Amino acid sequence: MIEEVKGSFEKQGFMKTLGAEIVHLEEGLVKIRCKKQESLLQQHGFFHAGVLTSLMDSACGYAALSTMSKGSDVLSVEFKTNLMRPAKSDVIIATGTVIKSGKTLVFCEAKMTDEKEETIFATLQGTMICLKN
Repeated sequence: MIEEVKGSFEKQGFMKTLGAEIVHLEEGLVKIRCKKQESLLQQHGFFHAGVLTSLMDSACGYAALSTMSKGSDVLSVEFKTNLMRPAKSDVIIATGTVIKSGKTLVFCEAKMTDEKEETIFATLQGTMICLKN
């Protein structure tokens, strides 16, 4: 499913708009990197919470997809975001990890960090649903 994940990500117009790229991909784990751009910041110069949430949601979705059978697709069912501190960094990394993969639902967690993956800015817990094509 690794190639399917890469292909699906390339079709994501919004991820292109954010300038996001997958920098690590393995079964059950995806890391998405995003560089600071003026258009992604809120009025205080921090990454906008919507950017953080979108990147973490996508990281979870693609981590989930990486565990599914060929021909599957994925959608978010629900997620909860915790914003822990302002994301002031030149680069942010969203790491999505599968916690439990079932037949239909996949439970994931994500964290948003700085480029060194030392400072955590936000977390996300989400549920993804497997769609069969």
